[in-house]
Amino acid sequence: MAERVSFTSTTGQKLAGLLDLPEGEARGWGVFAHGFTLGKDSPAASRICKGLAAEGIGMLRFDNLGLGDSEGDWGDGSFTHKVSDTVLAAEFLRERGTPAHLLVGHSFGGAAAIAAAGQVAGLQAVVSVAAPSEPRHVEHNYDALVGRVMAEGHAEWLVGGRALTLKRAFIEDVRQADLRHQIRRLALPLLVMHSPTDDTVSIDNASAIFKLAQHPRSFVALEGSDHLLIAPGQARRAARIISAWADQYLRER
Repeated sequence: MAERVSFTSTTGQKLAGLLDLPEGEARGWGVFAHGFTLGKDSPAASRICKGLAAEGIGMLRFDNLGLGDSEGDWGDGSFTHKVSDTVLAAEFLRERGTPAHLLVGHSFGGAAAIAAAGQVAGLQAVVSVAAPSEPRHVEHNYDALVGRVMAEGHAEWLVGGRALTLKRAFIEDVRQADLRHQIRRLALPLLVMHSPTDDTVSIDNASAIFKLAQHPRSFVALEGSDHLLIAPGQARRAARIISAWADQYLRER
């Protein structure tokens, strides 16, 4: 069961979300932050959230600015906006009477989840899945356009058959983000999940995140998985692992 919801982003536009309702008695609630140019319906977001809901953990997944069903222009967003909107998603759950106890992020969203964690009251645990240790890692996706964007202020970027506008402000924001500082300051249990054969974000990123994090911290290798968790059963497997790992923290709330 999923409920369509929406909330206002930091830029004023409406962000579209899906609330995957927990089966049976709720063990807790959480927010899922999707990957760079993906969305709430991407395999990792959809399957992990549905899997957690089946385990009794309600999850809110939402489209970032200008993606999927959300309003606005993707080009007006940034890593800072993604982090702030993740915090607003948790605030939406709090106002609904189901405060977020868990933040889960995939890829670029994993970095955002870590960065947002300290701003979410009542949060109990954080999970990063295939996340970069530095947000600027995404620059390899558009490195051929960087010179033009920095000179002209913006450029059209074709991604998966869609035309997005890449802007100078986005590049500068990502380059200035200091996730390593946020990881060191994270005062919450952290689960780092990554595939050893991820050829989009190498597992070295997971090692860097894990080494910087304070205890309690855990690492799980998603062997056999690709970066997007498209292979059959991989996202659901990740959901079962997250559910089991988070159980003690959800019980302590």
